Order: sequence, then C-alpha cells, then structure tokens
Amino acid sequence: MDAIPVGALIIGAKLFIIVNGLLVIAAYLVYFERKISAWMQNRVGPNRVGPLGLFQSFADVFKLWTKEDIVPAMVDKRYHLIAPLISMTVAMAAYAVIPFGEYYVNGANIMAVAPGINIGILYILAMSSIGVYGITLAGWSSNNKYSLLGGLRSAAQMISYELSMGLALIGALMISGSLDLVEIVKSQAGGKWNAFFQPLGFVIFLVAAFAETNRAPFDLPEAEPELVGGYHTEYSGMKFGLFYLAEYVNMFTASCLMALIYLGGWDVPFLYDQLASIGIGQGNPLLGLIQFSVFFGKVVPMLFLFYWVRWSLPRFRYDQLMNLGWKIMLPLALANILLTGTGIMLLKHFGIM
Repeated sequence: MDAIPVGALIIGAKLFIIVNGLLVIAAYLVYFERKISAWMQNRVGPNRVGPLGLFQSFADVFKLWTKEDIVPAMVDKRYHLIAPLISMTVAMAAYAVIPFGEYYVNGANIMAVAPGINIGILYILAMSSIGVYGITLAGWSSNNKYSLLGGLRSAAQMISYELSMGLALIGALMISGSLDLVEIVKSQAGGKWNAFFQPLGFVIFLVAAFAETNRAPFDLPEAEPELVGGYHTEYSGMKFGLFYLAEYVNMFTASCLMALIYLGGWDVPFLYDQLASIGIGQGNPLLGLIQFSVFFGKVVPMLFLFYWVRWSLPRFRYDQLMNLGWKIMLPLALANILLTGTGIMLLKHFGIM
C-alpha cells in the first residue's frame, strides 16, 4: 500500500485545524455578541456556565445536539436535511483560499490551505452565491408559507446585494492587479491600504456584507414579527444550530475579506522593516505569529461593527431593502469603477503610476 504523500497530510492537518477552529470561533462569536449586547443595554449577559459565562456557547451546542429533531409530516425530508448542510459546508469552504499570513516553508505558504490560487476572490464569490441554495431550499422544503416567504426573501436579497458586492471589489482589484488574496495584501504594503483609495467601494462592500450574511438591519429572511422565524421556522435541534453557526462563520468570513482587501491584511507600515532589522524576517516562525496577530487585530473591529449595527439600527422594510440595493448601491458601485478607471488612466498618463 502506497504511503500517503506529505503534501496531502499537511493539507489534511490544515483542514482539521480550520474546521475545528471555525466551530470554536463561531461558538465564541455567539458568546461575545450576547456579552456586547448586554453591555450596550446595561445588562449582565451570560455569567453562569464557567468563569464569566465563557462556556455558555458550548452548553448551548450540547443542548441543541441533545434536543429532539422534530420533522413535520408534510416537509420534503430529503431537502429539509440537505439545506442546513449546504449552508454550513459552503460557509466553511471559503477558507480554502483565505490566507492568515505569509510564512513560507519549502516555498509554500503554510498560512493557508490552498495558497497561491490566482482566482481566490472569484472562488469566494462563487461559494457565497451557492450559499443562497441552503436558505432557499430550507424555506421551500418546509412546506410552510412563512418559511417559503423567508426563503424567497433571502434569494432576492442575496442575489441583489451580490451584484453590488462584486462590483465594489472591482475597484480594489483594478488597483491591486490580481485576484490572488496574498498578492492583494502585498499590493497594499507600506500603508497603501485600499480603504484609503477606495472609500466608496469599502462602504458598499461593508453594507453588502451585512445583507449577504442576513445580519440586522438586513435580517428580513428570518423576520420574527411577520414571518415567525422565516426559513428556519420548521427546524429544531442541531439542524437549526447549523444555520445559526453558518451565519456566524459567514460573518467571520466577511470580516476577514474586509481586512484582506481593504485594510492591508497583515500589513502594518514600517513594522516588518523594523522586525527585519532585528533578525525577524522570512523563515522565522515568530514572523508568522506576528502576521497572524496583526490580521486578527483588524478582523476583530469588523466583527464588533456587525454587533454594534445589529443592536443599534431597526430592520428595514422590504421595499427599502430592495431600493437601497438596486437604486443606490448598484449605481454607486458602477460609478466607483468608472472613477477608479479614470483615475488610473490619468495617473499613468502623467507617469505617476
């Protein structure tokens, strides 16, 4: 029997770390949301399970795992089961190309599962577009009008805002000249972050990210006042938990993308020159740890912004949501591409770029 190649073992180890890491991160994102919302509303928040309530999310997962899985008689059982699996699988699949730093061993960047893929952005956009199937199938297979309306709302919302999100990225990609996330980060070295040159694109991408992750004020697919619970009304137990976890994994993904594409990823002006001067350069494991820490130092404020907006703004009406997507954000995204292209041409004409 042939031995398993070392490369396959390394990729398998990375996948194991990322999948389990994402589950832990999603659990603690729920915990921190509950704590931050309590802080904003002058409450205590979780404080019973473990010190400071740190194990509350794990208790909730255990509760969902042991709950009875109630499946109504009239649902389409096959798609009712497949829908949450699609949502969770697609949410995690994006991390195949998301780099957490740039530390090379034998010429390969070990800070990503599949480094060097030159169409990383397109892959992530493709995964996010597939994610709509999970929610839509959940609504349709439930054979419940509230669920169906939630699924239809989600399909219309995600398709509408994917257009603005993709177009907003084009401006940053025109400046970076690559679809590879590592190359995009490299193009922002020295503090030349795309957020400074693409403020409009950054804001459009940020708003679209709220809509793509079904976060308030864009949580119309699960609006309790009129849809009871929307697409997951007929779900219970761990199947409901998978939808819940997928939302937080997607929120983490959106924060990672904003950090990579607009905030320079693991770049800090002059930091790495100073580190190189004291012998911490490429090939030093400490450099990878520093890059990882810097990257997450940018992701955390983006996550806090998701929480802050959720507990500050009321939910949109559906007509307001669609008007914002089609009549405001889409034209602005197209205008941003035109302005970026014009700016690049002028800079090249005058020999500045």
